[in-house]
Amino acid sequence: MRTELSHQLETLTAQRPVTVLGAAVIDVIADAYALPWRGCDIELKQQGVNIGGCALNIAIALKRLGITAQNALPVGHGVWADIIRNAMTKQDLHSAVEAESGDNGWCLALVEPDGERTFMSFSGVENQWQQSWLDALVVPPHSLVSLSGYQLASPCGDLLTHWLEGLKDVTAFIDFGPRIADIPDALMARIMACKPIVSLNRQEAVIAAERLGVSVETLGKAWQAHYSCPLIVRHDKDGAEYYDGENAGHVPAFPATVVDTIGAGDSHAGGTLAGLAAGWALPDAVLLGNAVAAWVVSHRGGDCAPTREELLLAHKDV
Repeated sequence: MRTELSHQLETLTAQRPVTVLGAAVIDVIADAYALPWRGCDIELKQQGVNIGGCALNIAIALKRLGITAQNALPVGHGVWADIIRNAMTKQDLHSAVEAESGDNGWCLALVEPDGERTFMSFSGVENQWQQSWLDALVVPPHSLVSLSGYQLASPCGDLLTHWLEGLKDVTAFIDFGPRIADIPDALMARIMACKPIVSLNRQEAVIAAERLGVSVETLGKAWQAHYSCPLIVRHDKDGAEYYDGENAGHVPAFPATVVDTIGAGDSHAGGTLAGLAAGWALPDAVLLGNAVAAWVVSHRGGDCAPTREELLLAHKDV
């Protein structure tokens, strides 16, 4: 294993509180020899029905790395909600938010032969946030608060942003995902005024660069000039780049045999948050994120993050 991470894992103990806010949904995963086209009828091979959602995948990653978090994942009442609730209970995960009515959403994930995935999502209570749910959360000073672009781009995005603006002495961690293109400029300005740490994959980085009117090659510098807050750009097998004020650098990837990429970004966020919660510097936290993501893409589904011991064993000779 990369020597620096091996030594760092010995210090992976939470020094900062963590709140994970977002979605718990169902992922119906199927292999597809090609993506559907208009008027077609293709045969799929179902691989499984897993619990998922950005926030739930992050919560699982934190839990398995030994980091305790306040999980604000709305769970409703219905077929999908019952599956989610039962699965969370088996993993000793509990949500601080329960919806009085309505079911959770679900997602059909099509996985092509090269492991790339395409999502078709159906929203549920996870995108129906209410002020009373937020009022029930206790977020101490110096907390890390994880948010997803799926909720920020939904109709409840303004409510969540107003809540974030009202928190004192916290650091938001935001993975906008593909929905970065759907967030209005005015709301984006308010979100970024909160000075979050933002994590993007390479496709999302292109969208972010277009929004700023710059090339993707100069995004890091332009991001610092425009927003003055940390940025992580994930490049899968090519590692990740980070930009934080005058500090910038490349963090290497870990070798992986890709089975599917479902939950890779979420699990990277979970690993990075675990490092930040332990007080690690940003590049060290990103290295842990890289290691967790490499494990996840080597296994089926997005809810399969490794324990600390599994990481050490998997990469002991790297």
